[in-house]
Amino acid sequence: MSADGILLNGRIETLAGQRATALAWTGEQILAVGSDDEIRALRGKTTEVVDLRGRLVLPAFSDAHTHFAAYALNRSRVDLKGVDSLAEAGRRVGEAAERSSSDSWILGRGWLHDLWGGDLPSKELLDAAAPGRPVALARGDGHGLWVSSEALTRAGIGRDTADPSGGKILRDAAGEPTGVLSERAMDLVYRIIPPSTHAEMAEAIRAALPIAHAAGLGSVTCMEDFAVYRVYRSLAERGELSLRVGMCLAVDDFDEEIDLVEREGRGDARLHWTQLKIFSDGALNPRTAWMLEPYADDPSNVGICVTPADELRRLAERSARAGFACAVHAIGDAANRVVLDAFEVTHPLWASQGLRPRIEHAQTVAPVDVSRFGRLGVIASMQPIHCTQDMFVADKALGRVARTAYPIRSLLNGGARLAFGSDTPVETFDVLQGLYAATTRRRADGTPPEGWYSEERLALPDAVAAYTRGAAFAEYEEGRKGTLEPGKLADLVVLSEDIFAEPPEVLLRTRVIGTVVGGCWVYRTE
Repeated sequence: MSADGILLNGRIETLAGQRATALAWTGEQILAVGSDDEIRALRGKTTEVVDLRGRLVLPAFSDAHTHFAAYALNRSRVDLKGVDSLAEAGRRVGEAAERSSSDSWILGRGWLHDLWGGDLPSKELLDAAAPGRPVALARGDGHGLWVSSEALTRAGIGRDTADPSGGKILRDAAGEPTGVLSERAMDLVYRIIPPSTHAEMAEAIRAALPIAHAAGLGSVTCMEDFAVYRVYRSLAERGELSLRVGMCLAVDDFDEEIDLVEREGRGDARLHWTQLKIFSDGALNPRTAWMLEPYADDPSNVGICVTPADELRRLAERSARAGFACAVHAIGDAANRVVLDAFEVTHPLWASQGLRPRIEHAQTVAPVDVSRFGRLGVIASMQPIHCTQDMFVADKALGRVARTAYPIRSLLNGGARLAFGSDTPVETFDVLQGLYAATTRRRADGTPPEGWYSEERLALPDAVAAYTRGAAFAEYEEGRKGTLEPGKLADLVVLSEDIFAEPPEVLLRTRVIGTVVGGCWVYRTE
């Protein structure tokens, strides 16, 4: 059998115990991996042959935790990422108001109040920047919403509105809403914002796909709702979904999604269902992550329990009976403990089916709970880039407990399987930046020089495995991808540098030369 594509004269890291210089594929699958002479013999009349010139080839990267449709849509909205002053945030909202129709919502994302000194924003600034307009701006981590007076009015939120379970309406000294909503209180506004249409989402995703491939991504796992699934499905049916998508079920759409699975199955290598996504708590930056001890800089606050323990156990049981494990967002050490408790109580139900529960983020874990991941078989789905971006906030918010934050190495040593991602659009899905964060615990500018709690650094092979084999395992796809072996999908990435041969700083200058998904070049610079 002749090959459709051949790569020669490279360094092929299969991540399956074999090193080679060449690789061949036919159709969507890898045909052979071996020496240049062995693979050259598979050349046919129409085979495309690429000389790698010594470059490194890895399995295509997988991002185990994204909100890809949200990222795609946010590219055309107000971008407040990195904005370090309220004045600049107001200016950007004002510009958006000028270029949009007077009756439309102004939407955006990215603000972090720690960047402008720690003071939370208020509705008054938005009212001045966009008079009479409904404005809704999500925090960078997605766990807070900054809204205008008009948005509050349309949502029916006033001084007499009670905080919803699992959420909080921030108020001033007089009891009036300030314009900031946390956790499930955000839903009071989100439910009245006109949703993006199917066509709008499809166009946004199509435009964002090349950006993902330029980062070396061949697969993502998405934490979004059934409407987003329908968009991915329509793109896949038209042959326009070049990214492989694992889709988590959404609690609010569970019955409808399970009905679809029962009728049609779990999907295929291009689009398939993985686990049920649940929120246990909030996030570190807004101090809504659920902690065992009060925050060091807010002694009256231990965060927010979004899903109570009994409800969490009930959902885990319900999901397992439908044949799905849960992927539970847990950032605080109290949240992680309660989720582990729920998984332990329901262990006979899900383990007997070979299901694979996950904890998303696992950002602070009490030392006594670290080994429970490996013992129970719970996947630690983590985002190394969160560690370096949040480390100074963690020091401030957690005090001495920051030592237990982002315990990546401890979890691996304790037997946990790691699956790495980005939480895009919270952070960049640039895997090379994620690898640098995981292996150095430093930002790209070298801060801090010794690495933040450097004992939690990973060796590069372990970090790469978490973005490939580990991510594939987390979505039950290790039989099809995650390593470069004959019979597996021809999903691979070509890098400009040999990242295994030099110190970690090489990651900062490494570029993605090309990305192949299913035997097709979806990104190529040469």
